[in-house]
Amino acid sequence: MDNVATNNIVAVSGASGRTGFRIAEEALAHGQAVRLLVRPASKLPPSLARCDIRRLDFGRLSQLVEALRGCHSLVMATGARPSANLFGPFQVDTQAVQRQVQACQQVGVGRVVLVSSLCSGQFWHNLNLFGLILVCKRWGEEALEHSGLDWTIVRPGGLKETEANLEQQELVVSGADTQQQGTIPRRLVARYCLECLDTPDTIHQVLEITSQPRPAP
Repeated sequence: MDNVATNNIVAVSGASGRTGFRIAEEALAHGQAVRLLVRPASKLPPSLARCDIRRLDFGRLSQLVEALRGCHSLVMATGARPSANLFGPFQVDTQAVQRQVQACQQVGVGRVVLVSSLCSGQFWHNLNLFGLILVCKRWGEEALEHSGLDWTIVRPGGLKETEANLEQQELVVSGADTQQQGTIPRRLVARYCLECLDTPDTIHQVLEITSQPRPAP
């Protein structure tokens, strides 16, 4: 294994996705150095122009190793999108996660947060009509759990695009397999993932998160 990374660089994979770009934006807003791991054809918003952008093939371990070299931590926000390719979830939510874990082990990126999904691992669920996506996400989680890294798995509920009135929402955080439904704005997921990086108590924890309106005073 290479020497453990000492630079305070946060890598974000899947940064062109709707949760990933928000994670990168939040990291930048807190003054962190951010490296984006994206596919060659991915489009990024102008807000991420200051980031160190690494375009690569997630199927090639050697490219991931080079892209992560020098990073202190990684937030994995890669996730399969609905498509006609029913192998997509296995390729993205299982295999790509496994390779990212292997790359972290090789270069010494010790702190990793994985964005997964509520109901991960459940077989009898409507979402599994798309390539057994919840099963594939669980396989990816297991690769991280067995990695020896300092990991946290964040399982958000139904993801919402809204950016309005976020301060009026409060998080509902619980352990694995305790929430079955609920929603949460993607921006709050992004903030929570970065909070986990700096919270030792979340290491080796599977955390399910949704949000709800704050009670009236």
